[in-house]
Amino acid sequence: MNRFLSCDWGTTAFRLRLVGAAGLKIIAEESTKQGIAETFQLWRQTERSEDMRLPFYLDIISRHIQTIEEKTRTSLEDLPLVISGMASSTIGMIDLPYKKLPVSVDGSDLTIHTIESTGQFKNKAFIISGLRTDDDVIRGEETKLVGCAANSFNQGDQIYIFPGTHPKHVEVKNGVATGFKTYMTGEFFELLSKKSILSVSVKEGEGLESKKSLQSFKNGVKDSINSNLLHNCFLVRTNDVFKKLTAEENYHYLSGLLIGAELGSLINNSTQITVIGGAALSAQYVTALQVLDSSKQVTTEDADEALIKGQVQVYRKLMNIL
Repeated sequence: MNRFLSCDWGTTAFRLRLVGAAGLKIIAEESTKQGIAETFQLWRQTERSEDMRLPFYLDIISRHIQTIEEKTRTSLEDLPLVISGMASSTIGMIDLPYKKLPVSVDGSDLTIHTIESTGQFKNKAFIISGLRTDDDVIRGEETKLVGCAANSFNQGDQIYIFPGTHPKHVEVKNGVATGFKTYMTGEFFELLSKKSILSVSVKEGEGLESKKSLQSFKNGVKDSINSNLLHNCFLVRTNDVFKKLTAEENYHYLSGLLIGAELGSLINNSTQITVIGGAALSAQYVTALQVLDSSKQVTTEDADEALIKGQVQVYRKLMNIL
């Protein structure tokens, strides 16, 4: 395999990349805001029979493949297509069952559905499904986990953190995912900062590069340890009323409160931690973890790179390619 097509189809976004297998270099990329949720609504509006759902989704991917072909002036026929994210959900291309933990993180243990190429869709596709415990689920992060943890055998206990709207903490022991927890951190922040009384007391501004913003964030993390979260959140309001913080500083204080509450259980936990995300969110999580425990060593991985590495690893395991 010299090249392959990498598709990350989330709830609110779509991204397709042409990737060179050597060095995993991105050759070309197409992305839109047409995620699985919007695509599912468009599908329902067609009122077609259920057996036409998969061709409907494949047609969308096909149009993006054609765009990349035009950009690169090369045929992409017969290249393998690996799809991660919400494509395997009840509102996706095909509803695949979650793989129940424990699961090896070397890419050999995941539930994968293969779609053979046809005259209409000329790329063999592999859809990766998610993971589950008795009371929690993951879709999308499992591929990134494989990309970062595939070589974690005989490395002891590790925790992989995936920041986002619904952050995930995945426990891995000697190369096997044994448990995980989902947190509502990002969604709560969105609701509190835009839909609650606190919305008039916060304002998004510069990032943690500002000393005052960084200190406000750290103070929020510290306060999350010492008092109840529901009380702490009201301090955002009084910070504004008593002019203790600007709206921009308050924004980061609220962020620190929520991220600190999420990470509180990791205080005095000696397990090695890896944060897998974008640069800005990863920086917030690393800062918060160090505020909670200054001796803690935290590794970071880029989420996009982890996804591509994971897709390649899954494909190679599936094809028995060493």
